[in-house]
Amino acid sequence: MPMIDVYAAQGTFADTTALAQNLARTLMGIEGVPPIPMFTNNTAAFVHELAVGALSNVNGESNYVRIQVFTNAGALDRQKQQTVVEQFTSIVAEAAGDEGLRDRTWVLLTEAVDGGWGLWGKAHTNEELVAAARAEVGRLQGGAQA
Repeated sequence: MPMIDVYAAQGTFADTTALAQNLARTLMGIEGVPPIPMFTNNTAAFVHELAVGALSNVNGESNYVRIQVFTNAGALDRQKQQTVVEQFTSIVAEAAGDEGLRDRTWVLLTEAVDGGWGLWGKAHTNEELVAAARAEVGRLQGGAQA
């Protein structure tokens, strides 16, 4: 149930809702998690539009995008990390209509420590998250068979 934060100058993206939904859906696909409510309701992206001039590189340029992806520890192996960076960079460049943004997009992958992932008012270990997902899959499969 990752959280995705996108930071860009206001006006970079025409449709921030579509961008957020595309990033969340893409990350679920990369992770390979089942489309159960536990994941679909809790995998989300937040697009933060900054005032023009609120970000800058050394040269005074502000046409950058920063994406931070928070996951529970171990959710992304090395191949999945590379896939997230590649696909997210492409998605934001396309959403902005600016192919040059591929060279100006930073993707930061951050893992919460085991037990440092809160959901439903409780800090969960990875083992607890996996058990909750398995239980939900079991409930959904059991309900579909009834």
